[in-house]
Amino acid sequence: MTAAGLLPRQECAVMVLGGPTAVIDIGGLRIVTDPAFDAAGPHGYLTKTAGPAVGADELGPVDLVLVSHDLHLDNLDEHGRASALAAPLVLTGPRSASRLGSPAVGLSLWTSHALPRADGNGDLTVLAVPAVHGPEDGERAADGNVNCEVTGFVLSGQDLPTVYVSDDNASIRTVAEISHRVPDIGAAVLNAGAARWLSAKRTNRTRDQAGTAQNTCRPPPASPQSMTSISPGVQSAGRRPRWCPRRQAFFVAATRRRELRAEPA
Repeated sequence: MTAAGLLPRQECAVMVLGGPTAVIDIGGLRIVTDPAFDAAGPHGYLTKTAGPAVGADELGPVDLVLVSHDLHLDNLDEHGRASALAAPLVLTGPRSASRLGSPAVGLSLWTSHALPRADGNGDLTVLAVPAVHGPEDGERAADGNVNCEVTGFVLSGQDLPTVYVSDDNASIRTVAEISHRVPDIGAAVLNAGAARWLSAKRTNRTRDQAGTAQNTCRPPPASPQSMTSISPGVQSAGRRPRWCPRRQAFFVAATRRRELRAEPA
């Protein structure tokens, strides 16, 4: 932290803050993924056993928030929602954008949004990519989604690594499709907590599946960013966070198994 208590910006790096939340500094921009900043304790139908490693007020100005979906408290909680709506821009899926309102912009799959880079080297392009929030054979709603609409993202720009942000995707087939359409992925931030409702199927990938996913994206080995297992409840960071810098050609932000428990009525 700086003397002012703010997390200093990096040239090109990622830091996992807990659960699905990561900070990506790239192209002079600070990006936050799926902000979950509530303190430990009961939150509606979920219990969070530890707060984030870094609070929203310690991040300084945030240029962009990526929200994979807005319907689940482990991905967008009360303080996370407030921090997202205070940012100048939120990119998410069309349905989530309609519920969140301004400054959220909804991206249909395989469409992109260009954001001017703060380093002066053109734009950062954010591409919306598919995510399956459950097993491939899971029951699908009329809109074709498992559980709900979930959006992943690919970040790219001149002289920058192409970064895949999976969000809550449990489908290796979907990763293969993304890798085929975006063959130059150089880094990946993968949700890998094996989150599930008790006695239910997983809603994102296991740690082993994260390894398969990173091999599907690109052959070189990953550098995992692991966090302490929290069960039951919503997982959060249990270690002092550290930056995973650009010199590691391929990084994975992976969580250990977590379980989400609905509180009894």
